[in-house]
Amino acid sequence: MAVISTVAPSTAERIRSACARASDSMLAIPGCDPVPTAVHHLRPCGDAIVAVHTDSVATALAWQSGNSGLPGVLELTDRTPLALREPVRSLVWLRGTVRPLAPHVERVMLTEVAEEHPHPALLDVGHTTSLLWLQLGSAVVADATGADSVDVEDLRGATPDPFWEMETEWLQHLDEDHGDVIDQLARRVPPSLRRGRIRPLALDRYGITLRVEGDHEDSDVRLPFNQPVDDVDALGKAVRILIGCPFMNGIRKRA
Repeated sequence: MAVISTVAPSTAERIRSACARASDSMLAIPGCDPVPTAVHHLRPCGDAIVAVHTDSVATALAWQSGNSGLPGVLELTDRTPLALREPVRSLVWLRGTVRPLAPHVERVMLTEVAEEHPHPALLDVGHTTSLLWLQLGSAVVADATGADSVDVEDLRGATPDPFWEMETEWLQHLDEDHGDVIDQLARRVPPSLRRGRIRPLALDRYGITLRVEGDHEDSDVRLPFNQPVDDVDALGKAVRILIGCPFMNGIRKRA
């Protein structure tokens, strides 16, 4: 029987992680220019909650639409943790129906979002910003490998990568303090792509992605772990295996 090994996150996982990490998001609805959101949160059920300025045209149009709502698209930008030549790793588009939240519902939703995604901008809700509800109809993610869509049902069953919160600090530490490890990882990059500066681009439980900044173009190379990892200890072991370190957990491997 063939053994199938997963070497990369599913599309649903990629979207969940990108939404959790995304630093910027814009809400676009008919009748006004796209507006920035102060907070965005993709709920476990697959719907999204965003905070926008109460006095914005987008908020006014949402209230005017009543229960029927308005078609809308939320665009989220996942940026690189390091200062790279191309700073955008991926874009996510969440398309659906935008509806306003009645004050009593907004208070309940505010509490839910704060528990799952505490953000200082939530303190402005009810004062200078309002929450809008995006009932999701479709989701698409695009990166250097292309664009992929996912069923909303699959998105409901997915969770962000277990390392999404520590990824930025981990990659920055690797880049600044462990050039020797990067050099070892670079040996796994195809020789034809080694003509350029190699930097860590992304981390997830399935592997590490490196960015090669060449003279004329950039290339991304994924280095999969031998198996998925879920905690820091397993991550350290997976990296040591990847670079061919003969010591595992302080014990020398026997021939």
